[in-house]
Amino acid sequence: MALFCINRYGGEEDEDEKQQEEGAEAEDRARVLLERLRQQARARQLKKQREAQPRGGEEGPGGAGLSPGGEPGEGKGKRKREGEEQPGAQGQKKLKAKQPRSSAEGGAGTEQAADGSSPVKKKKERRRKSKVQRERTEADSEEDIEQQENRNNVKSKSSKRKKTHEETEGDETGKKEKSERTKENQSTEEELSLAASGEEANYPPSSLTILGDYDRKPVQKVQPFLPQWLAQPKRVQKRIKDNLCPIRDVPGIHPRLLKKLQMNGIESFFPVQAEVIPAILQSASNGYLVGRGGYRPKDICVSAPTGSGKTLAFVIPIVQVLLDRVVCHVRALVVLPTKELAQQVSKVFNVYTDGTGLKVVLITGQKSFAKEQEMLVQKKVTGYCSLADIVVATPGRLTDHIRQTPGFSLTQLRFLIIDEADRMIDDMHQNCLNQIVKAAFQVEDDSGSNMLFQRTKPGPITAASSCSPQIPLQKLLFSATLTQDPEKLQQLDLFQPRLFTSVYSERKTLGDGTETEQDANNKYTLPEGLSQCYVPCDLNSKPLLLLYFMLTMKFTRVLCFTNSREASHRLFLLVQAFGGVTVAEFSSRLTPSERQRTIREFEQGKIQLLISTDATARGIDVKGVNYVINYDAPQFIRTYIHRVGRTARAGKVGVAFSLVLRIQERQFLRMLRDAGIRDIQKHPMKGKALKPLVQQYEAALCKLEKTVKNERAQKRA
Repeated sequence: MALFCINRYGGEEDEDEKQQEEGAEAEDRARVLLERLRQQARARQLKKQREAQPRGGEEGPGGAGLSPGGEPGEGKGKRKREGEEQPGAQGQKKLKAKQPRSSAEGGAGTEQAADGSSPVKKKKERRRKSKVQRERTEADSEEDIEQQENRNNVKSKSSKRKKTHEETEGDETGKKEKSERTKENQSTEEELSLAASGEEANYPPSSLTILGDYDRKPVQKVQPFLPQWLAQPKRVQKRIKDNLCPIRDVPGIHPRLLKKLQMNGIESFFPVQAEVIPAILQSASNGYLVGRGGYRPKDICVSAPTGSGKTLAFVIPIVQVLLDRVVCHVRALVVLPTKELAQQVSKVFNVYTDGTGLKVVLITGQKSFAKEQEMLVQKKVTGYCSLADIVVATPGRLTDHIRQTPGFSLTQLRFLIIDEADRMIDDMHQNCLNQIVKAAFQVEDDSGSNMLFQRTKPGPITAASSCSPQIPLQKLLFSATLTQDPEKLQQLDLFQPRLFTSVYSERKTLGDGTETEQDANNKYTLPEGLSQCYVPCDLNSKPLLLLYFMLTMKFTRVLCFTNSREASHRLFLLVQAFGGVTVAEFSSRLTPSERQRTIREFEQGKIQLLISTDATARGIDVKGVNYVINYDAPQFIRTYIHRVGRTARAGKVGVAFSLVLRIQERQFLRMLRDAGIRDIQKHPMKGKALKPLVQQYEAALCKLEKTVKNERAQKRA
């Protein structure tokens, strides 16, 4: 078989000069390729020579009449030698074009030229050689060169070898060599393609480092960088019953308030109250007009479970600080997200301000705007005067009064309390917080003695800023799910805040003396006496499960949550049509008076099942809730925290059930796991337990359909 290579750079001298100018890199690649081709050709020749030894009269291993050392093969016929002169000459030309021939190749060319061929044959061979050279110099791409050489070599070799094999061998030997030639051509094409790609694999090793790898490496979790007040908060004990503090052990509480507490049946403070009340009193130890030591007091943030007594933690110190006030001004402002929660907080303030002369005003939109204006300010000959010391408001109504009520001023505001602060941060209620702060630092037009105490927005402490005293504004934030996102907390513009939290990792000592951290990944804290369960179910079986809990398992005082008021209303109608359960709904469909009556009847035990939207999930203290059922699985972890927090309040025991669709089960459990909640139990229900309710349930569905049609007809009318 003939040894051949590609003449990539042409055989003429001017072509060689052009290639040399292009760079030595291409020549090095060609040499490397040529050396590889030689080695492979020699290996193939040795292999064929071993195979051909038993067959004495066959062709030698050097396909073009060359032995492994480059010498002409012996024992071949004249016909065979003449037939292979052309490929040998072509190979000789290729070697000349690529690089100087070795001594072995030179010897082979001399013996081929000295062969006993006629001058006519020599001329024909020269013409063929010159023709091949012209074709090679004109070819620009490696693909054209490759195709032409393979075609010429394969045709000449196959035609001549077929004749030889037909005369000397049978069909089996011919097939064998044909398959070998095909494999050799394929290997040659692969080698040429490697040469075209630049022979990158043969480059010397580089000292450069390759970026990116296919090996999987463990990804290190990035630890968040928190401000010091978030990273090192004041820890509040989680277990309420084990950490009760007698009210007389908390320093600084006024005797009048201690008496009020005892009259209301409070003998001990919860852990969050025992920590926060002294902190607020200490910030106002020099009176509400000046901060401690003349400096601005620090803001306070509290993150504690639902039902842990956060409301009383700010009511007691605020009432005590304002007991000695002389002139009535709005000194404390409490902002809450819902009307029901604002009513609840207003009731607590009224209990502890009774008999003190302090006035508490509730503005939530339940009364007319003019009526609320009359409750806030009074116009006299000398101007407007305030009628409220403490204002409890919802964001929307408060914003309206800041803009439209003449004489309503917040320039004497000392405490700004934001309850359910995470929701306030997310909603920001038409930028309510910024408007409150702007109104608190607004310069009044009146001149005189009031100018002495008018305040400006706080800035760097200088000698000039310390000359005139001004009332500081202190912010108090409370929530069961207070965010730790510094970017969101920055919107509140807090001043050197202090954080009181019950979300931390506990250290538990094992039997061998080692300590392990518990609840290290907890983001939120649930009430201590709360038991959690979830029931995987189908969409059609959810109403049956609710009825099974009420009728078969005899649940009482159940608060059931849905995701929309339409779903709440339909479920109410369905349970009412089924019968056997005293049920009511609680949503925005009801008027405020109807809501209050419904809550009162539920607390009295007249209603066993209260179906509600998330309106009651935020902070409302509904007394006597034994069970919470999430009829619709909550989409967010904070919604879940506030829902299940309606039970097991103030150290009591409660159970929370969640009806979770099977397609939601994985996502629901992942949401709880990410929040550090792992003590929820699976409570599967068998279909046999629901069968006795199916017939009556189908009849209730028919009644529900008629009721819905009648309601739609009434709306159209």
